[in-house]
Amino acid sequence: MTAALPAGRLPGTAIVLAGIPALLLSIGVAVTLGPADLSLADVGSVVADRLGLLETGVSRIGQGIVWQLRLPRALLAAVCGSGLGVCGAVLQSVLRNPLADPFLLGVSAGASTGAVSIVVLGLGGGVVGLTAGAFAGALVAFALVMLLAALAGGATGHTVLAGVAGTQLFSALTSYIVITSADAEQTRGVLFWLLGSLSGARWNDVALAGAVCAGCLVLCQSRAAALDAFAFGQDAAASLGVRVARLRLVLLVATALLAATLVAAAGAIGFVGLVLPQAARLLVGPRHRVLLPVTAVLGAVLLVWVDVLATTIAAPQEVPVGVVTALVGVPAFAVLLVRRGRMS
Repeated sequence: MTAALPAGRLPGTAIVLAGIPALLLSIGVAVTLGPADLSLADVGSVVADRLGLLETGVSRIGQGIVWQLRLPRALLAAVCGSGLGVCGAVLQSVLRNPLADPFLLGVSAGASTGAVSIVVLGLGGGVVGLTAGAFAGALVAFALVMLLAALAGGATGHTVLAGVAGTQLFSALTSYIVITSADAEQTRGVLFWLLGSLSGARWNDVALAGAVCAGCLVLCQSRAAALDAFAFGQDAAASLGVRVARLRLVLLVATALLAATLVAAAGAIGFVGLVLPQAARLLVGPRHRVLLPVTAVLGAVLLVWVDVLATTIAAPQEVPVGVVTALVGVPAFAVLLVRRGRMS
């Protein structure tokens, strides 16, 4: 006999089972949207042809649009939405801070500094690309934040404050480099990337980001019970047999690595990791065994459609994805904040 769900909450398994086909349909529809005249049948035909299942009748140009441009972009959007949502849910639990998001630990700011160092200053001598530079910058920023937190005592509050300090430092470095060294064209390109862009998505980006996202989700899902214990505080978690310091470090490193990978591939896409976990908790409750997969599915579906909106709202000009997530996320966060206030 199963326990009844609290009033207003939905079964997480049902959301995930309904969300997976919704995600596949969303990706398919997203690929069809654009100047080229493509249908869902065309998309399915091209995918089947590439998988060696049957030959497609779609033109070579149509095949290139589907397989080389739109499908990697839609898939990367799904991976980024899923990964950012999971990062936010885990960090909000580990740090016991409902305002924690994937970029709290300086990852985004460090990636920005690494990216502009490659593009504007020419570091790496042309051997290191923007993605690699952004990833390296993210890791350097995270290492600096964790070192500062450890020197301050390693408590949760110290980690948050160190993250704020690291973010401000690397944001200032990025602004200084752009202002003093970038020309108008470089400034525009860097700004567009900093606000989040999926326009450069390639299959290797999808494969790398997808593998890291899947690994992080599996790791965090395997620690779901320990994440639940964090809600009662570190002392309570330790009394339940959780190795608090060790697990917190593992989860912080895992989420930072995932966030760095996603930022390197698509820039800084805000509000997904902040709003989605809050919405998922309202739907299914705080238990991470259910919360994490629900957040992953909802984040994937959301960002696919946000990217569609980013490419169509001001067509033929493309709006940075981070701008659209902020425009959508701020009102959504305000609604969640008011609702949580009334429920408390």
